[in-house]
Amino acid sequence: MNLTVDQIDILQELVNIGVGRAAGVLNEMIGSPICLRIPYIKLLSPPELRPELKKRFNGDLLSTVRLNFSGAFSGTAELIFPTESASTLVEVLTDEVVGTPDLDSVKIGTLLEVGNIVLNGVMGSLSNMLAQHLEYSLPTYVEGMVDRLLMSKELDANASVFLAHTRFTIEQLQIAGDIILIFKVGSFDAMLKAIELAFESDDERDSGCPERFRYS
Repeated sequence: MNLTVDQIDILQELVNIGVGRAAGVLNEMIGSPICLRIPYIKLLSPPELRPELKKRFNGDLLSTVRLNFSGAFSGTAELIFPTESASTLVEVLTDEVVGTPDLDSVKIGTLLEVGNIVLNGVMGSLSNMLAQHLEYSLPTYVEGMVDRLLMSKELDANASVFLAHTRFTIEQLQIAGDIILIFKVGSFDAMLKAIELAFESDDERDSGCPERFRYS
């Protein structure tokens, strides 16, 4: 499936709004400036996901937080970091240092909290801005190489995979990861239809962007 320029622009804007709100929550949590940015997004087919992740992460051990969503559209949202970057993120957020006996449990708990905030921010942005109801499961944590992560879930060949490269900037540290939204068959089309409906009035089309998508 090929997205139009307008669809790409709106999807990127919606994701950016979501991560912006998540950054605000994280700022309050840690009392330190944190910036989340989405440099680009990409739509993939399920067979393209494995080579894409292998190319991006180059055989790194990965830390993944997963959140299932259902409702107007359904699927799985994931926040993926190389485990080394995830540990760095946890150190910055918690002041725990490498070698601390309880670091693993602290890391999992912290990443679950961060993942829940970021993924809920993104999915909440899609839900609210497109006026579509969604429900969420509790987040889960998985660690492993790309092949193990993909083996741990069934991926329908006709599903749609939406990948958003994510960049965390905290105290001059650059931590990169990915947000991956895997939509069940028909769900991504339902979301695109909701976007189309948001542009259905002539006034909104003339303005180039629906009023409810604008923010300062």
